[in-house]
This record gives sequence, C-alpha cells and structure tokens, in this order.
Amino acid sequence: MLNIHAAAITASAFAALTLLPANSVAQGVPEEGTPSTPISCIAFTPDYRERQAQLIRENTHFERGRLTQQVTAQLGGAEAARSVTRAADSTPVGTIDTYLFDAMQQAGVTPAAAADDYEFVRRVYLDLTGRIPTTDQLRAFVNDANPNKRRGVIDELIASDAWLDKWTMYFGDLLKNTVRNTQVVRYPEGRNALYLYIRESLATQKPYNVMASELISAKGDNSYTQGELNWVVGTYVTGGPVQDIYDSSAAATFETFLGVSHLNCLLCHNGAGHLTELSLWGKTFTRKQAWTLASHFSRTTLARTRVDASVSQPYYWSVLDNLPRIRNDYTANTTTGNRPARCKDNIRPAPGAACDATEVIHPQYLDGEAPASGDNYREFLARKVTSDIQFSRAIVNYLWAEFFTRGIVSPTNQFDLARLDPDNPPPAPWTLQPSNARLLNALAAEFQQNKYDLRWLMRQMANSRAYQLSARYEGEWKAEWEPLFARKLVRRLWGEEIHDSVVTASNIYPTYNVRNFATVRLAMQLPEPSGLPDGATGPVSRFLDSFFRGNRDDVQRKGEGSVQQALNLMNDSIVNSRIRVNTKAGLGGAEPSLLAANLGKDNDALIDSLFLAVLSRPASQAEHAAALEHLQGTTGTVRQQRAEDLLWTLFNKVDFLYNY
Repeated sequence: MLNIHAAAITASAFAALTLLPANSVAQGVPEEGTPSTPISCIAFTPDYRERQAQLIRENTHFERGRLTQQVTAQLGGAEAARSVTRAADSTPVGTIDTYLFDAMQQAGVTPAAAADDYEFVRRVYLDLTGRIPTTDQLRAFVNDANPNKRRGVIDELIASDAWLDKWTMYFGDLLKNTVRNTQVVRYPEGRNALYLYIRESLATQKPYNVMASELISAKGDNSYTQGELNWVVGTYVTGGPVQDIYDSSAAATFETFLGVSHLNCLLCHNGAGHLTELSLWGKTFTRKQAWTLASHFSRTTLARTRVDASVSQPYYWSVLDNLPRIRNDYTANTTTGNRPARCKDNIRPAPGAACDATEVIHPQYLDGEAPASGDNYREFLARKVTSDIQFSRAIVNYLWAEFFTRGIVSPTNQFDLARLDPDNPPPAPWTLQPSNARLLNALAAEFQQNKYDLRWLMRQMANSRAYQLSARYEGEWKAEWEPLFARKLVRRLWGEEIHDSVVTASNIYPTYNVRNFATVRLAMQLPEPSGLPDGATGPVSRFLDSFFRGNRDDVQRKGEGSVQQALNLMNDSIVNSRIRVNTKAGLGGAEPSLLAANLGKDNDALIDSLFLAVLSRPASQAEHAAALEHLQGTTGTVRQQRAEDLLWTLFNKVDFLYNY
C-alpha cells in the first residue's frame, strides 16, 4: 500500500491518498493484421491459469472487503455534522433486502449502519451517472426534508442524459464496441452506429431481451447504417476455416448474454481434464455438444463491401443468412485454423493428417431443443437465449457487480450452470456457486416479470437498504463476510469517472473534438476507451489509460490501483489546470471556476465550499482545522496559492478516488 501526502500540507490530518499497486498496465489496440494468439491456446497458457488463480484468490481471500477496510480507515469526515433521514436498521423492504438481511441474520452478522445523506448521494450519482453531484445538487438533496427523497433522486438520475452517458459506456464495454480489435476493423462509422444503437435502445427503454435478440440475430447489408450488425461483426476471426467464426460467435453469445465464458474452452476441448476443477457443468460438457451451439451460426455469412470499389479500404460489413452457397450446417472436417482439428466424434488425426471421418453437426440448444424446419437459426438461438432464466441471471449479476462491487457470482462471466439451484445442490465437495442463490434466482425471475426493464432493475438495487448501507463498519469486521454485502464495498472510480468528477467539481470543462464522431465535454461521452480523446499517446488518453479503462478487446477494464495513478493525480494538467482561478469556465465559458467563485469568501466558507464541491461532504473538525491553519494570516496571491494547495489536496484524497 502506498501512502502519499500532499507536499503543501504534509502534516495535515486529511492529506493521505491510498492506492494499491496494480499487476498490469493497460495496453493499446494492436494494428490491423496483428496475429492473434491461437484461440486453442488462450485457456491453457500459464498467464491464463495464473489469472484464474488470481480470481480464485480474490474471491476466497475477500480482497474487496480488505480494500474496503483500508479505504474506510483513511476516510475523513466521520464525525462531521450529518443529515441522516433513514433509520439504520435492517427492516426488509423488497426482494433484495429480504434475502440479504436474512442471510446476515443466519450468519450472525450485524449490518453496517445506513449511509448518511452525503455518503448516499455521492455514491448513487457515481453509480448511476459516473460523476459526482454539483454543490447545488448536493445541498438541495441534503436540505430536502422529504422522507422519500432518496427514491426521488434515483428516479431523477435514471431519467437523465448523464445516465445515458454512463450506461452507453457500460454496454459498449459489454458488447466490445471498438473501431478495431485484433481481428476486425469496423471503422469509426461502424463503431458509431453501434454506439447510437446502444444509446437509443437505452433512451427508448427498449427491453433488454429485445435488445439482445436484435444483436444476436441482426441481418443487413451495411454496418455503417444498421448499428446492431456490428456486434456480430465483432465476433469475426481470421486465419482459419469458417468454423472458427461460428465458434467465436457462439462463445461471444454465451459469455455476453449468459455469463458463460467457459464455452470458449469447450469449443477446443472436452471439459473433462480441462475444466474439472473450475466448472461442474463444464467438466461434463463435450466439444461435440459445444459444436451444436456454434452450429446456430453455420448459415450466417459475414462479408465486406468496399465503400469505393477502386480502393481496398474503408469497407462496411454485411451479415446475411441462408445464402444459396451455404448449404450445410456446422461440419467437423477441419485440421487447420485457430482451434484444434475438428473431426467426427472429436477424434484427433495424426499430425499433418486429414480427418479419418467427418460429420455434420446440427444446431441444438442446451435443453436439447433444435430449430424447427424453416426456422432461422440465429432467430431461434436468440429466442432460446433470451427466454432462458440464465439470461436474466447473467444481466442481474453483471449489474449487481456494478452497484455492489462484486457479483453474486464472481467472476461475473464464469457461471457454472450445474451449481445454481439451491433446491438441487451439487454433490460434495462442490458447493452452490452464488453467494445467495435464492436472491439471484428471485431477482432474475422478477426481471423477467418486469419485461426485462433495465431501469427497473437498477431502481431495485439502488433503492434497497443493502445498497444504502455505509462503507464504514463499527466493530470487528471479518473478511469472510464480504459475500453477505453487510456493508458497502468500495471501488476505485473508472478513469472516466475521475476525469468527469474533476471537471464537475472545478466547473472547468474541456472540449474534445473526436474525429468522425462528435464534440464532447466529458470522458463518459466518448464512443470507446481506446485512443480517445486525443490519440493513443495523447496526454488525456494517457491519463485515462493509467486507470485501466481497457480497450474492449484483449485488455479488460480493471479497478486496481497503481503508482502511476497517484503520480497523475498529483502532477497531470487535468487536475493542476483545474485548481486555478478561471473566470471563463462552465459549459458555456461564461462562469467562474470553483476557486474563482469561492476565493472571495472568508476562510471558513471557502473550506466548506471546496469540501462540498470535491468530496461531496463537509470537512471534519480535524480537516477544517488543518485547512484553516494553512490559510490563516494570508492574503492576496499567497492566499490564492494556499487555496490552490487545498483544492489540489482534496483531489488527491482517498475520498475522491473511491466510491464508498
């Protein structure tokens, strides 16, 4: 753990910044044509096995709970005057609280107290919109005497454009929307089309099952004008037979919409011997069974069309089914490509030899149902996937991890389909995979009953008493209590959230002219993380990348800390240019910056204003005293410099870096 103290106020009680070292750094997107690691090797390399071991350690050693202990020990403001309008009890008010508080009671664990208004409103603004509240929004909420104000602000945020910004970014991550990945180039026009499809789907409250069905079964001849085509386009792979593409599309479908990433392994090998220790379902599933899932894509053709026939690039994509030349279902008859040889009954030929026998594999879903004669294969698959309770479990769990910091199943994309039913538990030594299987199943069923409404689901989570528990915990905390969700588990903010919260607090907005997209004022409005807003080596991109925003391809978004993050918060112009007096700030360039608006106040009022704007809470007595001592007796330029020091320090506090 690294403790860094602001140089200007080294001895103060509020200068500590706590970050945890990271294991890796974000990487850029490879150039087009970069050879990919053979898919057959990915699941069995030492790096992959070590990552799996790391995930197991995180979930058995409860690292999120340990981090929460470390962060809350550094938080200031615990003794500041608070407005708490909600009783700190565990009276159930809905499905989430009924199951969680019952589990806490059975485990003999007392939940944390309710979060106070300052803690809650900062948390919910960040989780729902990716930015902190303005001082006016904060004061209006805290001073509101309406006992239903928390429900009210949740509804207000879910209806906002800021909510669309945050969740378009989130689903862009989930759907891996990029200009290019290691295998495919969509071009900005294709990426933008999928971005608009996602945003418009969210804005019009399109049911999630409809959205997923459209993505899985999308058909059309121009990926620039039909955004939903671009998800299937992103599953295209090069360097092998068409079966490699079918496999990739099936693997992406199951991971994205069912949370089952192990299908990618099963499309190379039988589960026995490879998934034996990872998945009870996976270890009994065969490669031939996996082929029946990939066969749903066997009548689909992805092709490129040049925008200008006289040059090879750029091009757009078509995704079409049942072309006359495509007559067969998935055929096991290959010995080259990105995956091991495909032969009848998965019998491997001798090296360099052809298959002894081949076979045609017809599509069939997990429950054994096959498309009827005349059915479109992908439309059939979309119906089966979206009506499967696992589809609802997966999105409930994905979003749960965003609001509660860890999933009910964690990692969120590694569901074991044989360990989810509390009424049919797995044989020893296996245990149920979800930390609260009945809650997960009940919430998934309610999501179906509420017409797959994502906003409904987020309201249930944010309005629950469990979500509104404090991150602070009085008394002894045991690491193994983490899966009970008896306190708020902290998370480090996304790079975009840090950027946008610095901008919001300071009221100094940048202007980013994103080529072939639009002009944006916030990082959460960017169409993708990679190389934006100012190129892969631009200073803003480097700042954002240091917070591990990923590339939606081979580098995942992560919440780890690093020394580079600490150095950037202390030294980067994104922060340092926003601690100054600026009279031409605001979105319109005609408002004062945070410091310009408050420098004329007396020291007490100045301190209060800066704390509320940056940390969304008042200063504690100790913090106020330290800041006052730093400012007292100064005037003019010296006082301004001291105020800048204070503002800089607040941006470098652990309170700012984490959502708690």
